[in-house]
Amino acid sequence: MKKNRLFNKVNKKELKVALSNESYKRITASFYRYINIPNPNDLRDELYLQWEQMKIFGRVYIAYEGINAQISIPEHHWKNFNDEISEMELLKKISIKTALQEGPSFYKLTIKVRDELVAFGLSKESYNMEKVGNHLNAEDYNYAIDDPNSIIVDMRNFYESEVGQFENAIIPDAEKSKELLPEVSRILKGKESKKILLYCTGGIRCEKASSFLIKNGFKDVNQLQGGIIQYAHEINKKGLKSKFKGKNFVFDNRLGERITDDVIASCHVCGATCDEHTDCKNEACHILFIQCKECSARLKGCCSKACLDFASLPIEKQKVLRKDSNKVVSKTFFNSRVKPRLNQ
Repeated sequence: MKKNRLFNKVNKKELKVALSNESYKRITASFYRYINIPNPNDLRDELYLQWEQMKIFGRVYIAYEGINAQISIPEHHWKNFNDEISEMELLKKISIKTALQEGPSFYKLTIKVRDELVAFGLSKESYNMEKVGNHLNAEDYNYAIDDPNSIIVDMRNFYESEVGQFENAIIPDAEKSKELLPEVSRILKGKESKKILLYCTGGIRCEKASSFLIKNGFKDVNQLQGGIIQYAHEINKKGLKSKFKGKNFVFDNRLGERITDDVIASCHVCGATCDEHTDCKNEACHILFIQCKECSARLKGCCSKACLDFASLPIEKQKVLRKDSNKVVSKTFFNSRVKPRLNQ
């Protein structure tokens, strides 16, 4: 008999209403660990049962190679959550990072089993997770940045880097994880003897990327411990100067956490200084882009006049048009203009 997989059965609208009506605070947190997990599906169901009872929301990926979680925990269940994690052999003593700024990050719990924690598309022969880069804390990372022999590499997608980045960092022109390492390899070719400083949101991408680089002959590979999230906590606690400017993009409904007051991006519609990400309100498009308040008001949250016109049509007519690829106004049509790649 096939085993039932546990998943959410309530629609998005009801879930968001329930979230807005909660009377308690939540803590947004994240953690990852590369570790052999013999039965990912069993761990997936075990966590779902535990966390659903505590009304924990979030997005969790589990693979044979480990776990990656971004979750929102009711404040009154924070201790219970940590106690349960510490009792699990696979997860005990795991480093859990809390958000810099709270907000409605998630409205449901999704736990998926995947082939890879980070979809780099690497063969197992191209990296060795027992050999990863040196982990540098905020103070050591700042010091290493000042080394003229250092090369700082942002291991995130370009739209994440667009709103925040370290000074003098190399920003790969990559929109998807699978594009990152080929692009980074191209950029760093011939620089195997240099000090490489990697950074990403929470550390998980750098972990595997550093292993890949070491496997490919790089001698001095380093990564920011705990990523930008932990860096921000450390500089605030220790009173250090932030060499990261702008916002830290996050993959939840908040879409970003401000690290410094610097605004380094521009509205994708009019070019005004702005670093507010949003999704186009045309449901047929829904592209992620940067939009200022003025353009948002003028276009009612849509990325273009064409999307506004389409979204203004009666719902039934939209449904008919969306079935015809020649008539639907979608993100595919506007992708190259609204969210331009770095080299366009």
